[in-house]
Amino acid sequence: MDVGFIGLGLMGRPMALNLLKAGHRVQVWSRRRESMGPLLEAGAGDCASAAEVARRAAVTISMVPDAPDVEQVTLGADGVADGAAPGHIHIDMSTIAPAVAQSIAERLGARGVIALDAPVSGGEPGAIAGTLTIMVGGDAAACARVQPLFEAMGKSITRIGEAGAGQVAKACNQIVTGVGVAAVAETLNFAAKSGADGTKVREALLGGFAYSRILENHGQRMLERNFRPGFKAWMHQKDLRIVMGEAHRLGVALPAAAAAAQLFNGMLGCGMGDEDSVAMLKLLERMSGGVGE
Repeated sequence: MDVGFIGLGLMGRPMALNLLKAGHRVQVWSRRRESMGPLLEAGAGDCASAAEVARRAAVTISMVPDAPDVEQVTLGADGVADGAAPGHIHIDMSTIAPAVAQSIAERLGARGVIALDAPVSGGEPGAIAGTLTIMVGGDAAACARVQPLFEAMGKSITRIGEAGAGQVAKACNQIVTGVGVAAVAETLNFAAKSGADGTKVREALLGGFAYSRILENHGQRMLERNFRPGFKAWMHQKDLRIVMGEAHRLGVALPAAAAAAQLFNGMLGCGMGDEDSVAMLKLLERMSGGVGE
């Protein structure tokens, strides 16, 4: 398929590379020119704006940090809407508030562009391996048309419902992962403070009802003190900010998510924003009187 990719950061770059590896014809643009280098070397087309990407492709994908960025690259000057032909499909794979995704879809629709919100889970490792979980909101027929693109980037693709529904699912995902990271970090810090072997504690817990992928994968990284970013703490903090904003809007109580959000706030306050979210262990160690390095 002829596809354009906008936003080539930690996640976007490997996702776009996987589209190329799957045989799709990819056009790229990024606000940071240097980010385009690996894609251009791999054979992607070089575009000067998001509008040019849309002119060259039937489908565009954006993967940018937050809602204002999505609005800029889709509806701003030289954005997707300025270059798209009627019937163009735009897929936003960023994580933004569901209500904002719905608003962007409506405004793009008024300009003849079909919008899908398709946020992902799996972090940088999943983006590199092409094993992301993709949660889609928007028109069912459009979702079916771009299924080959989703399959090049992910292994679990689920259409949740209409516009914004993909972002609702991603918000739910971030509640589970945020609270899960906090729970595992608390567990391993508690075990260490109690004089127990964290490796043995994790091993025992993996054999019972406490098993989770977060305990298996992130717990191991905590034990190894591997805090190299695959999903940066500031990103998780931003996502939980979206969750809590939606909770306030809906009048929904999310006490566990609120507590996790405060811990991520603490990580940013301690200068850990660019470390992986599993560095929450260091924050809890500091809070418990340890060094936390």
